[in-house]
Amino acid sequence: MAPRITVVGSINLDLVARCERLPEPGETIGGATFSRVPGGKGANQAVACARLGAEVTLVGAVGRDAFADEALVGLQEAGVTLNLRTVDEPTGVALILVDATGETEIVVAPGANHALGDVELPEHDAVLCQLEVPDAAVFSAWQGCAGLFCLNAAPARPVGVDPDLAVVNRYELEKLSRRDGLVAVTLGAEGALLLEDGEEVARATPPTVKAVDGTAAGDAFTACLLVSILEKRDLGEALTRACAAGALAASRFGAQPSLPTAEEIDAILAAG
Repeated sequence: MAPRITVVGSINLDLVARCERLPEPGETIGGATFSRVPGGKGANQAVACARLGAEVTLVGAVGRDAFADEALVGLQEAGVTLNLRTVDEPTGVALILVDATGETEIVVAPGANHALGDVELPEHDAVLCQLEVPDAAVFSAWQGCAGLFCLNAAPARPVGVDPDLAVVNRYELEKLSRRDGLVAVTLGAEGALLLEDGEEVARATPPTVKAVDGTAAGDAFTACLLVSILEKRDLGEALTRACAAGALAASRFGAQPSLPTAEEIDAILAAG
């Protein structure tokens, strides 16, 4: 039976400019190309979980503007069940610069995402949150969780919940309010390590890929780790698969278009 995951998180429309290099402060760079891509960490992770075979519901908020329709396309195509609030704030927007090596600079205008507060959860095996929504929404989701609670603590800030599984990068680790349970620490091109109650229990490195756009690599990693754990895979295997998912996402342009399927993860691991 497919794992049932409820994602409580952000929905954005990504406005992406691809340029040869990222500008210095005060500098203007010409010759860029422009795209509009569905994004938001909550929406990205919901799509990623669905592509990996999970049954997914996304709880979030959008505005009454035209951006909302564009922002929801990827979720609808992935078969994610939508439990949305429509509010008077504008739909969230992320302004993203991507250079020729795949490095990014991102500024988020959260808009409607900041209107999300107390949430009601459908039946689930796990709840997945990020920090592009208010603390009140994260706390409500944690209190209502009847299964495994996973927090991708990004953008980093302390929040008063105790996740069963936390996913952070090496900088976000310092801001975790609690570090017991499982904590996955992503290390970029070096891979990731998994801690259990502070002790390292697994370490993995990603397959070699050509980096194109790292926008949703962390979302692919988080979703794959959670789905793999719910599938009762060994922790080392789960971490290896998560690293492969992140690498695949980084090798493709865009947020949701870059997110891999389980079959693609199997294939790159078999090839490596």
